[in-house]
Amino acid sequence: MAETIKTALITGGSKGIGYGIAEVLIKDGIRVAITSRSQENAEEAAAALNQIKSGFALGIAADVRDLVSQQRAVDAILQQWGRLDYVIANAGVGHFAPIQELTPEQWSETIDINLTGVFYSIKATLDALKETEGYFITIASLAGTNFFENGTAYNASKFGLVGFTQALMLDLRSLGIKVSTIMPGSVASYFNNHEPSEKDAWKIQPEDIGQLVADLIHMPARTLPSKIEVRPTRPGGK
Repeated sequence: MAETIKTALITGGSKGIGYGIAEVLIKDGIRVAITSRSQENAEEAAAALNQIKSGFALGIAADVRDLVSQQRAVDAILQQWGRLDYVIANAGVGHFAPIQELTPEQWSETIDINLTGVFYSIKATLDALKETEGYFITIASLAGTNFFENGTAYNASKFGLVGFTQALMLDLRSLGIKVSTIMPGSVASYFNNHEPSEKDAWKIQPEDIGQLVADLIHMPARTLPSKIEVRPTRPGGK
């Protein structure tokens, strides 16, 4: 009998943390679908990932702020691979400004992507995860427990995401679905229009978050690390 190949969906997976997770999972023998708001970006990233293992990556255009868009992405995965085992809700955005300058549009985009988008991700994938008794993982932030100046929108979204994920874990564990949140500190990613460089070598690397996801997947079924904080070993490379 042929071995069952597991599949994963990563939102916002065309670069940064999402792409790093995809690389690790594919090397681990898991097929990965990545979403991006841009079909071109999703397909370019999938083509690069398929260089690791041919046919193991699928690029799909989807906006996490649109439930129907996410449902179509899930339909595409099920049509292509017939199952969905792991969902990594990674898509995120950051607007940082004092409340006097933060616009209603920036507030809404931050909450809609970072929090409501994750709600839509589980609503779109829940039936498929029930079938496989799968795993739903959110990528939050240390900003979900540590507030800072100019962070009203981002802190609110990530504090909310941590609470949402922990309550979701309690809702779904009786169905055999695992739920965890990963809360990284400084990561060498493209977040907030940052361009990673050698100066970011001290930071957590995207593939390090990928390794954490793989470790969670391989954790004995009886054990659930439901909330994980992770930070650079040496702040600022000291």
